Amino acid sequence: MQVDFLGSFPGLDGRPEPVCPEFCLLGRSNCGKSSLINYLLRRKGMARISRQPGKTQLFNYFRVQDRYDFVDLPGYGYAKVAKTRREAWWTLLCRYLERDERLTAALHLMDARRAPSDHDREVAAMLRERGVPSAVVVTKLDKLNQRDRMPAFRGIIEGLSLDAESPFLLTSSHRGTGREEVLAWIEEVLTLNADGV
Repeated sequence: MQVDFLGSFPGLDGRPEPVCPEFCLLGRSNCGKSSLINYLLRRKGMARISRQPGKTQLFNYFRVQDRYDFVDLPGYGYAKVAKTRREAWWTLLCRYLERDERLTAALHLMDARRAPSDHDREVAAMLRERGVPSAVVVTKLDKLNQRDRMPAFRGIIEGLSLDAESPFLLTSSHRGTGREEVLAWIEEVLTLNADGV
């Protein structure tokens, strides 16, 4: 799989050209975005992984096979940065989700061990209201006991007000779970996008 890192951008201006379909990856700080990107792209170290929440502070662009872009967005919620900085990230994220014409679809990441936060619910609502194709991608599945999985899944589904048609994809970069399902969903979106559906 050909992958090129196109750069990091502090905002919506000056992003890569030519424009390709954009699949953003978003979620609360430390939800596993970088690990998932590396797993999906099979490129260890392509996206930087940190144990410190809030490490991703820019729009990071990865072009995949010259067909579409992964956009790794700043995490929302807890981060060891000033409150004004967190608020600025959130405002920029809302602008991107609500109005940006380059956004094709969203991968909304949820740590399997965490119930949806207020920000998670707001993100899900924004994507629904705008009609952006989105999939909930549950990460860190390996960190959850088997008996706790179904209650956790129900909590995420109910907390985000997902309907029966909402894609709900289970992943673990550590165990090698869910890669094919996520990439298949991306291909489905690309096909619908090309057909103008």
